[in-house]
Amino acid sequence: MSSQKAITNANDKDEIVARQERLKRARRQKINPYPPTAFRSHTLAAAGQTFEHLEKSGAEITVVGRIKSIRNHGGSTFLHLEDGSSSLQLYAKEDQLQKKSYQIFVDLLDVGDFIQAAGMAFKTKRGEPTLLIKNWKLLTKALAPLPEKWHGLQDIEVRFRKRYLDLIANPEVRRLFLVRREVIKTIRSFLDNRGYLEVETPILQPIPGGANARPFVTHHNSLNTDLYLRIAPELYLKRLIIGGFERVYEIGRCFRNEGIDWAHNPEFTQVELYRAYGDYESMMEETEDLMLELLSSIGSNTVISYQGKEISFSRPFKRLTFRNALIKYAKLDIEKYPNQASLYKKAKALGLKEITARDGRGKLCDELYKEFVRKHLVQPTFITDHPVELSPLAKQKEKDPRYVERFQLVLGEGLEMCNAFSELNDPEEQRARFVAQQKLRAKGDEEAQPIDEDFIEALSHGMPPTVGIGMGIDRLVSLLTDSRNIKEVILFPTLRPKS
Repeated sequence: MSSQKAITNANDKDEIVARQERLKRARRQKINPYPPTAFRSHTLAAAGQTFEHLEKSGAEITVVGRIKSIRNHGGSTFLHLEDGSSSLQLYAKEDQLQKKSYQIFVDLLDVGDFIQAAGMAFKTKRGEPTLLIKNWKLLTKALAPLPEKWHGLQDIEVRFRKRYLDLIANPEVRRLFLVRREVIKTIRSFLDNRGYLEVETPILQPIPGGANARPFVTHHNSLNTDLYLRIAPELYLKRLIIGGFERVYEIGRCFRNEGIDWAHNPEFTQVELYRAYGDYESMMEETEDLMLELLSSIGSNTVISYQGKEISFSRPFKRLTFRNALIKYAKLDIEKYPNQASLYKKAKALGLKEITARDGRGKLCDELYKEFVRKHLVQPTFITDHPVELSPLAKQKEKDPRYVERFQLVLGEGLEMCNAFSELNDPEEQRARFVAQQKLRAKGDEEAQPIDEDFIEALSHGMPPTVGIGMGIDRLVSLLTDSRNIKEVILFPTLRPKS
């Protein structure tokens, strides 16, 4: 521990002791430091917006909030109060309050306490809107000091681990999550207006499917069976298309037992939607529509700044096939390496380290793409037509069945925004794809998808031509708020235990 940190901790302990003493004094004076109710006539934002009227009318208003700062000047005290909407200066004067009430006010209150205050609006000599306190009430006594006396909380580890302090100390962090709310609200409105039905599907699933990822496993005691936290809602949403709903979507949490980095958190929020009688071409158009709608909802035009780069969402977005992307950036044509063995040898020659001889051709293609292509994609780009081995749930291209009708929207030097494809609806082909995945699992690929017999049975009853897409909310918000690390836009990100 640094000497500065030790001093800070010692000071905090002294202040906690002092606050506890003030708490005891409050109770001795029959003041409830944690009363059950509060009253306010105006939020601080409303008081600020109508201040001229309040000042002229002389009307008494009541506000509540957390004390942000205190400045004592003998027989008068200035403080700044903050609620969830704004902040306002308050002024307590000994001759305006009963002397005993003012003395209690000065003696008991600390930065961080919550109070209720009633009074009249006026402006100081410097013209600052202020509330002259006529009476007040302690709502909550804070026993711990706030970070750095409201000068901000900068330690990233503390910010993520103690998000409540981050929200208190850094107002801009609160604004991030207001943007997140607006993003989710806009997505819902966009889809509802286009006739999509919002649904809920199981989070606990008997078979983990819908994506290539390692699941979290738990055990249901009453049923005496293992269940998995969903890695994607895909197979259940497609069951609803089979059942007759033509447009469905779900916004919810998904869970993947994978590494943590700037773009991945083990639990994350995504929107996934399916539309009957559509294909991936029409979904690319709808994705462009949605992105522009989202930009409009937060007051942006078609150009935003992300990590120091200007990103333009002018239509149409760029398109690049998976094969041509590797040719362009890796000087590699995957068609010259049609089997696993030859592609593995080439990938090793190109310096890929995180691969093994057990990896299937699809995974090798994916690792090559991640290594050589993603970092070059700054402007919104649809990467299309992935190898069939990489996409076990997607429909093959009619003119070239080696590839599927799939796209990913990538931008910002590798930020993958969504994954979409024309859905495979041939039950026999789906079974064959699952069997191929099962063989990969037998070789040790824990991310390969298991066979889902119930889903194959559902497909056998007929699913119309369908397109689907999954879009990560966390990455979307990080893009729109210019946040490089998705931990910034997840209120409580997963962190390594302190021990």
